[in-house]
Amino acid sequence: MSKKIVVFGPGPQFKGGISNYTVSLAKALEKQHAEVTIVSWSQQYPAIIPRDFIDRKSKVDLLQGTNIQVKYVCNYNSPFSWYKTVLQIEKLKPNIIVFQWAIAIQGLPMGWITNRLKKRMPKTEIIYDVHNVVQKETGALDKMLTRYALKAAYSYIMHGQVTIDEFADFLPEIDFEVKVDKSRALNKKTIFKLYHPVYDLFEPKIDFDVENEKKKLGLHKTVFLFFGFIRKYKGLHYAIEAFSKIAKLHPDVSLLIVGESFWNTVDQKSQLTKFKTWLFRVLKSIFINSKDQEKDYNPLALIEKLGLTNQVVVVNKFIANEEVHRYFQVCDAVVNYYEYATPSGVESIAYNFSKPILATRVGHFAHAIIDGENGYLAEAADINSMAETMERFLSYPIPAERVKKIATQLSWENYAATIIGK
Repeated sequence: MSKKIVVFGPGPQFKGGISNYTVSLAKALEKQHAEVTIVSWSQQYPAIIPRDFIDRKSKVDLLQGTNIQVKYVCNYNSPFSWYKTVLQIEKLKPNIIVFQWAIAIQGLPMGWITNRLKKRMPKTEIIYDVHNVVQKETGALDKMLTRYALKAAYSYIMHGQVTIDEFADFLPEIDFEVKVDKSRALNKKTIFKLYHPVYDLFEPKIDFDVENEKKKLGLHKTVFLFFGFIRKYKGLHYAIEAFSKIAKLHPDVSLLIVGESFWNTVDQKSQLTKFKTWLFRVLKSIFINSKDQEKDYNPLALIEKLGLTNQVVVVNKFIANEEVHRYFQVCDAVVNYYEYATPSGVESIAYNFSKPILATRVGHFAHAIIDGENGYLAEAADINSMAETMERFLSYPIPAERVKKIATQLSWENYAATIIGK
């Protein structure tokens, strides 16, 4: 008899890696013969956040050819919808519920929903798929919300030892056992030590004309790619400054920057946006230990300042799912010079295209990137080290076969089978 599984997380109408991840996980579970439903947010965050989170560009149906249904039920701003979410999940009678946990601000509704489900469905296993325990810059409220949600789960999936260590430090009162197989711990909570699987949503096109695409984009012979939302912790400012050092020596090299500026997705001139921005700044300054206002982050200004307009190409917009392959197929390496790193969706996409990764020796990357095998490592916040890593790649490119070897160990099949208990 097949198991019924609910995956709670952002459905395919939303932008971002967690949405893609939720869809990929649901598909992988269905391939293991489970009956899968995605119970999604209808709105993921407080309405005051001045950003558009909906994917309004992608045309392809990522769930085409499956029997997976998506229920857009949970509105962050409506506690009544939290109750409706509990009733919806209870109606589905799942054997397992997998919650996608990535950000503390969602802790209140997720914790509330989880605790109600535990009372109403005591025989259902509740697993939190933990992408990130706590953000680097966090305050007392974020920590409280994180504790409230994470303590409610029966089991956890962690994508690496770094996340397990963070979890143990943050919640030392939780008695858990780490498992590397499908078995569950007895009389304590289970942590499944897994990984961030390689995305199967984005695949290279066999007949894609790489050289023609390079010409259309204005790219040179060798291409470094920065891909994804432009956010400060991802270190694009470091990547641009490091690239400026090698651009002078290598006129045949390009830096391709592809992604949406995270805080520039709505009309900045509207009075509503201005009010939301002001209120969001005030609340952020109260609840988060950060003097930095990320909304003012503009690394793209460095391009003209450093005289790089002939060697840096910018596609400053959200990329539809069906267009993702273009940018990974034209690049030679992906640049992830992050300030701190949990398992990365961009890393996963890079593996799907057999592209090596140049990353900083921080957090997850310090363990996931094997220097000289699937990428090269630079020291964090060290522009000279980052430039040297780029130079190293130009002198000693990493063959795609080495990247593929690492990627084969990160399959969705094993990941989904562990959840189901096969």
